[in-house]
Amino acid sequence: MVNRNRGAGTRILIDRLLGDRRPPGYGYEPRSHYAVAAAIAQGRADWGVTIETIASEAGLRFRPLQAEHYDFAIPEDRWERPAVARLRALLEPGTAVRAQLARAGFDLA
Repeated sequence: MVNRNRGAGTRILIDRLLGDRRPPGYGYEPRSHYAVAAAIAQGRADWGVTIETIASEAGLRFRPLQAEHYDFAIPEDRWERPAVARLRALLEPGTAVRAQLARAGFDLA
């Protein structure tokens, strides 16, 4: 196995799924989804947990374990700042960015 670094959300999921088990490779803790995929693609590990888009880019098979939900947290007093307003506009329904995210596998419902 190839693990993830302590504190990463993926590591929390791995530890919850493994319980007290510590398979070979558990101590190998790369710091990114890309590093996990690279270790598998290069034959340094047989399996690991990464996101589907990264696994697909590396030509790896993927089996979903758990859906994740993400929120943007923006302080109310910054809501109208130009950069935040631009981000909000990019993420509006019907935009090219949302279409691109959907094609990458993100559920934007």
